[in-house]
Amino acid sequence: MNITVYLGASNSTDKMYKKEAEALGTWIGKTGNRLIYGGSRVGLMGVLADACLKAGGEVIGVEPSFFIEDELQHEGITQLIVTETMNERRAKMIELGDAFIAFPGGTGTLEELAEVMSLKKLGHITKPLVILNIEGFYDPLAAMLDKMVAEGFLDRRELDKFFFAKNVESAAWHIRHA
Repeated sequence: MNITVYLGASNSTDKMYKKEAEALGTWIGKTGNRLIYGGSRVGLMGVLADACLKAGGEVIGVEPSFFIEDELQHEGITQLIVTETMNERRAKMIELGDAFIAFPGGTGTLEELAEVMSLKKLGHITKPLVILNIEGFYDPLAAMLDKMVAEGFLDRRELDKFFFAKNVESAAWHIRHA
């Protein structure tokens, strides 16, 4: 299974995120799944890819050419797909994914997550989407979704399409049983 993971390339100051990125990469690699991610060697992206590779997994990075120019690509991954734009990158990562995990991250991660959420809501994607809510990182998003339901912008049944997991183990369980 190709598991697309959205996360930041920055280094969080909280070591817990690094530990969870390592656990996620290790799980993907040890279970024979393939990691699809943003292709960077730095920050949490690098941690995730390195852990997956160390666990024997395959890693496919999808990176726009301007990141290559900045030499941010991970040289040790199984395959690197280079796109011209961020839009092409997001589309390729969706195309390749059999399941999607949103790890804590910044505005890029939020943008990718919002796109997959919208596509699931519209029925264009039926594959599992897990929002990895480590230490309540995505609690504000969950509250916003509840507000959307309360205000009539989102049907309560549509929330079932988005699984909030507290840790890697519950994310893995959901993907296996979705």
